[in-house]
Amino acid sequence: MKLSLSMITLVLVFMSAHASAALRVFTCEPEWQSLVETLGGEHVKAFSATTAFQDPHYIEARPSLIAKARRADLLVCTGAELEIGWLPVLMRQSGNAKIQPDEPGYFLAAAQVDRIDIPEELDRSHGDLHASGNPHVHWDPYRIITIAKALTNRLIMLDKENTTHYEARLENFESQWTQAVTQWEANASQLKGSNVIVYHKNWGYLLNWLGINTVADLEPKSGIPPTSAHLAKLLEIARTSKIDFIMITNYQDDKGAQWLSKKSGIPVKTLPFTVGGTKDATNLFTLYNAIIKALTRET
Repeated sequence: MKLSLSMITLVLVFMSAHASAALRVFTCEPEWQSLVETLGGEHVKAFSATTAFQDPHYIEARPSLIAKARRADLLVCTGAELEIGWLPVLMRQSGNAKIQPDEPGYFLAAAQVDRIDIPEELDRSHGDLHASGNPHVHWDPYRIITIAKALTNRLIMLDKENTTHYEARLENFESQWTQAVTQWEANASQLKGSNVIVYHKNWGYLLNWLGINTVADLEPKSGIPPTSAHLAKLLEIARTSKIDFIMITNYQDDKGAQWLSKKSGIPVKTLPFTVGGTKDATNLFTLYNAIIKALTRET
């Protein structure tokens, strides 16, 4: 049977569209959406299940998220129990075999690097602990490079035809990121040795990187909001120790931090925790820029 010119054209258009179809990537947090888009360019179409103003520990596996996961070619999440309350349900209900554990379409960023704050024993009396350690690995720029390399390899595994594209974008990212890290470290050198009070262990990797000391936590136990008794203890610490500032994320309740600040005179720095947290933090580069500027700015 001979095909008409119009039928041949339709076949060619279909084949072209199929060949150039972007990988559909479901990410759990905006930082991974940003990294995927940076490494994948036009060959990926990424979506984030959470925003910069949500605590990724506590969201629901809504039908809209399940529908997104059902169509995904690749799932990129933090792991280390950060999404334990909703991701397993979402994956199971999606029915998508491609994004299940041990499949190429399943990628956990925290699994690519070593982690800090791994508890010596799991005792729930100490609060909400992560058995695999601190999951917030996107706040170490060196771990970001390791994760980027592993993620590029995964993109290539799923889309071998565009290997050269992914390798070139990784090389460009690594070069620009390394230069940026050098500049950030120079700009933040004045922070080394500073003492801070934090809210949860969100900033552990960042503080280790910059040489900032954590003196106390607004949480009496991990995952437990500040109590009046605990805040009173922190006020005593603030009066007897040199505390430079209090750090919280812009999705956390700031009442305890503001009370302590008012009583002690210690400034509060409310910071974006991920991409989209401020109008200027549009990707990982500008997110780090925003954090370094905020930490070094006089208040």
